[in-house]
Amino acid sequence: MKAVKKKLWTGWIRIQKILTEKDGISTVELILVLVVIIGLVIIFKKQLNELVTKIFEKITNESSGI
Repeated sequence: MKAVKKKLWTGWIRIQKILTEKDGISTVELILVLVVIIGLVIIFKKQLNELVTKIFEKITNESSGI
């Protein structure tokens, strides 16, 4: 019984440590990642449009056979 209580107590301490950690993604980091993604989309807009168009054409052509 003592061993079970000890395991429960150590588990509870681990949960408390996880909940009180201050590490993680900050708002600035998240905004920078979004800016990079949006920039890449703007730079490769033409290629992305062509790729999506080809994919939908292929889906349409292959679905007509079903």
